[in-house]
Amino acid sequence: MPVLERLLLRERPIVLVGLCGVIVLSWLYLVPASLDMYGAMDGLSAWMMQTHWDVRYFVLVFLMWAVMMVGMMLPSAAPAILLYARVQRTSAGVEAPTLRIQAFTAGYLLAWTGFSLAATLLQYALSRAALLSPMWESASPVLGAVLLVNAGLYQLTPFKQSCLSRCRSPAGFFMQHWRPGVRGALRLGVRHGLYCVGCCWALMLLLFVGGVMSLLWIGAITVFVLIEKLAPLGVQGGRLSGALLALAGIVLLASA
Repeated sequence: MPVLERLLLRERPIVLVGLCGVIVLSWLYLVPASLDMYGAMDGLSAWMMQTHWDVRYFVLVFLMWAVMMVGMMLPSAAPAILLYARVQRTSAGVEAPTLRIQAFTAGYLLAWTGFSLAATLLQYALSRAALLSPMWESASPVLGAVLLVNAGLYQLTPFKQSCLSRCRSPAGFFMQHWRPGVRGALRLGVRHGLYCVGCCWALMLLLFVGGVMSLLWIGAITVFVLIEKLAPLGVQGGRLSGALLALAGIVLLASA
């Protein structure tokens, strides 16, 4: 077997191992921090119980959101990253394919880092308005209801479906938006990440309903996103979930 062909066969496992390593590292922080927050609160989550927002606390909350988005969203982005890696490795005359793969992945995560900043600002605003409990979950049934109805109705919008179609069909996305070079790979990654943000931002805000650091909610949303993006009936399931989320919000609001 030629040397190039052997390298191409090894490329997919290498990229996959790298992705799994980053995802595992993220969850190695999220799981202990969540368990500590709902436990002794003397470990990784001890700093979270601060009531006064200063620059240090803002940065720590932002970093927490950024790590969480890596752990939650990178698994569903793996097929697109692996496909991009395959195209780069198999295309003739491509320079620095590894760097391009890294740039594409970095661009994707950059988009979610921007969302993390927005989520941190929202958390700050909700905390200042006394709408979040010390456990970082909604202290107002009205807020919880609004977030549930918002997520449910958004699941049914054409914009959501348009973004989801790009996430479910990375091959079509690449054909439509392909950019050459390392800089092009970064821009392509950012664009793909923005489509994913457009697809999932309302679902991520549900963390404010059940608890930003609730392992149950983090895990449930992560699994739901995986199913919606990768499962054969993910689109239909997403629409059904939209109706159920909106109904849950209406019930919560009625009982408030």
